[in-house]
Amino acid sequence: MNTNELITLNFEEVRRRSEKVWRAIPEELLQWRPDENAISCSEMIRHVLEGEFLYHQIILGRGSRALTNISNPFEDRVFTTVDDELELAKKYRNEFIKYIKTIHINDLENIEIDRSDVGYKRKLGDMLLRIAYHESVHTGQLLSYMRTMGVERPNIWD
Repeated sequence: MNTNELITLNFEEVRRRSEKVWRAIPEELLQWRPDENAISCSEMIRHVLEGEFLYHQIILGRGSRALTNISNPFEDRVFTTVDDELELAKKYRNEFIKYIKTIHINDLENIEIDRSDVGYKRKLGDMLLRIAYHESVHTGQLLSYMRTMGVERPNIWD
């Protein structure tokens, strides 16, 4: 297995587990939040899907400046269901995975992604791992939400 295949596998496994969690949240509890300052389950799912789209744009543009002139398909869209969100994100997810498969191994170390506006610059390989980690963290948060709600949690450790 080469580097691109490993990175792709990581993204696919993270998403597979996220989807198990997202689909296990009862529809009537998607707006639940642990307190008034927290984001709801549906907002967190949207945040992950939209975030991946935005991160892809940042990578393509080599930094946060790439976000100034993009059309965000998630913006101003009302969350309806997990499946609808995944359907919206599908095209962008496929484009992102396709991009990952084309990355030259030297680019992982030599391309810098400038996010100075939020306090960091990272190499492309590091940035890709951070994107997957971002989704993993939010999946863990949702599992914690589910525990607090008293909802049965899916086994993601298969």
